[in-house]
Amino acid sequence: MARGYWLDLFTPTTWREFLDAGGAVSGFKASRASRVQKIRPGDHLLCYLTGISRWIGILEVTGPAYNDTTPIWESDPFPARLPVRVVVALTPETGIPVLEMRDQLSVFQNLKSPERWSGAFRGSPARWKVADGETVTRAVLDAEKDPVVRPIPPGKLGRRPVAVETTLGLVTLPEDEGEPEEAAPTAHTEIQHLLLRLGHEMGHTVFVARNDRSKVWNGQRLGDMTGIREKLPTQFDAETNKIIEHIDVLWLKGNAIAAAFEIESTTSIFSGLLRMSDLLMMQPNLNIPLYLVAPDERRNDVIRQVNRPT
Repeated sequence: MARGYWLDLFTPTTWREFLDAGGAVSGFKASRASRVQKIRPGDHLLCYLTGISRWIGILEVTGPAYNDTTPIWESDPFPARLPVRVVVALTPETGIPVLEMRDQLSVFQNLKSPERWSGAFRGSPARWKVADGETVTRAVLDAEKDPVVRPIPPGKLGRRPVAVETTLGLVTLPEDEGEPEEAAPTAHTEIQHLLLRLGHEMGHTVFVARNDRSKVWNGQRLGDMTGIREKLPTQFDAETNKIIEHIDVLWLKGNAIAAAFEIESTTSIFSGLLRMSDLLMMQPNLNIPLYLVAPDERRNDVIRQVNRPT
């Protein structure tokens, strides 16, 4: 039987935890157990780092799938497990940027939009074509023999993408695609500050993304601004709230969301739109104004991304 090839997603943190535990077990979400059962001894797992978009290693499956919750990873037990051996393990700095292989892999071919390639990297395990699997394996083996060091921007290695189990399956909140310039967080924070202040002055209570509350603009911490609401309204279920609480700014009227804002001053336009899309998929009857805030010079990018099928 021909060897199968499967995508295996890691964050920099879970990759390090995997190696620290001995590199003998790869794990997946419980919701993926039925797919994990289809993976056979001898198959290869193509290890890919999310947030950095690099191939990081190749694992060979050495036995059948099983269920176990022995601690390996801090963020999730990943109980659908496979025994593996490490064929190749690169460092994040010597990993292969996936976009360098766009001309060699079928997942980049015949796309309606050149930005839609990332859809092939949003869930694991996912079976890949044998030709693509062999191409990735060769590239990673070559990178081990002749490594090329590509520096990684500070902060990337510690990021943990937010994943939410929903009735629609696993929804991963997108990270910014690409590292912004040094001034970018200041511009983003300034716009958040202005929107929060404006919303309050218009008589709304306001909510800032939970992961941005510690950011400071002009000496003022966003989470301490006047009118800030600590908790979201309770009319949504916990799954929906986990999506909403990562939207950059919300204006609230009582328990109703009066407006939602995603700020894309320098980062990927698509990341904000995808958060909004996740929200509307989970609450299809939701009727609130959704706003994307971007500078004039990005107008064409906004129009192009708004016209995506999503």
